[in-house]
Amino acid sequence: MLAACLVLLLTGETDLPYHRWEETTPELVRAFAPCQTRVVEDARAVTAEALRGYQAVAVNYNGPRLGAAQEKALESFVREGGGLVAFHQALYGEWFGMQRDAAMKWRDGAAGWPEWPKMLGVRWEAAKIGHARRGLFEVNCSGHEICGEAAFQANDELYHRLTLLAGAQTIATAASAKEAGGTGEREPVAWVQRYGKGRVFVTSLGHDATALHERGTQHLFRRAVHWAATGAAAAATSPAAAPAEAKVRVLAVTGGHGYPEDFYQALAEMPGVQWRHAQSHAEMIRQRQDRFDVLLLHDMYDKIDPKTREWLKQWVEAGKGVISLHHAIVDYTEWPWWWQEVTGGKFFVEAQGEYRKSSYKEDIEFFVTPAKGKERHPVLDGVPPLLVEDEMYKDMWHAPGIDVLMETTNPLNDRPVVYVGPSKTARAVYIQLGHSASTFHNPGFRRLLRNTVEWVARRK
Repeated sequence: MLAACLVLLLTGETDLPYHRWEETTPELVRAFAPCQTRVVEDARAVTAEALRGYQAVAVNYNGPRLGAAQEKALESFVREGGGLVAFHQALYGEWFGMQRDAAMKWRDGAAGWPEWPKMLGVRWEAAKIGHARRGLFEVNCSGHEICGEAAFQANDELYHRLTLLAGAQTIATAASAKEAGGTGEREPVAWVQRYGKGRVFVTSLGHDATALHERGTQHLFRRAVHWAATGAAAAATSPAAAPAEAKVRVLAVTGGHGYPEDFYQALAEMPGVQWRHAQSHAEMIRQRQDRFDVLLLHDMYDKIDPKTREWLKQWVEAGKGVISLHHAIVDYTEWPWWWQEVTGGKFFVEAQGEYRKSSYKEDIEFFVTPAKGKERHPVLDGVPPLLVEDEMYKDMWHAPGIDVLMETTNPLNDRPVVYVGPSKTARAVYIQLGHSASTFHNPGFRRLLRNTVEWVARRK
């Protein structure tokens, strides 16, 4: 039986807008299970007394130095046998003696924390700071019990030109692709070392919540933090997520097709949203429209009666928000106004005159990226490229006026995956993803869905 462990997670500041501690912290807490984690959002409040009782400290921080007393306390904690876990944004910054210039680039020359590079076993000259373009790459891990898997896929930034110090043992590497702006060499991704009696684990992985959510990365962190705290790597488990309060009023409509119950969880845990479920069109049209801001369609009805048409037309003409999710692209074949002028797309179950039959393939892993020039659209704020196992749609009809926000190059799918419809009154967005339970738990997808809710509601 593995020993219990208690971890102190230091956070509260990162180098925005590149890293968002508020989003990565919940993923870290989940990844650290079965260790219990206490989050401290003022890293400079750490003292020798505050560290008493913990077996490891994890650092999700990039900000000013802590102060001499706090730095000495952390040094002593690790030197005397406490564990240390550091990742990604902890590999550069003011603790390493760097400052940002007027162009927000890091430069060497400040008074850094002398022991920090020694504790982590790494130096990174400011002039060498860089990484390949964020994307998918394989991580190979071996030679240590932390490596539960010999190889796993990451969706992250791959740092390059790090200099590991004597004593650091590399346990994971990845090939830095030249075509992605990398070095063409294998770069260290994770390493371990001793600082006094303390066990130290460091990784360059963990750019954002989506990167930390990837199965292989999550398992690496889980095993590593338990090893740093207790000397034994923990096995993989599946931790749960936590709820939040509501603001934007969403009417979620289902019916006509099955879907994972994780859809409910994604809505229930969406910050700033309150939602109500209508399980049919009949239940939908009984709702007063002035009580909702966003209509989220996760239904699939080929036919639509006159009363439902009128209700939906009033909604659109009032300029309210519309989100069509996944199989809702099949909706209302007999009502072209909806798919030609509102959603801007249509999956045809059967060929219809000039429209050919569409096709699908379930449970396929594919990569979805922001369309060129759309990276700064409000719907994509903080949304990374997404690696999902979901359903592919091919040979759909798309309106000429759609604004494609995310796309895929997978030949089993049409290029557009997320797009804004051509409606001149309502903000209407189609999101193809939403077939699988794993998609609804992906932090990047959740960010995409939350952004879309806020944007179509005209909150951003």
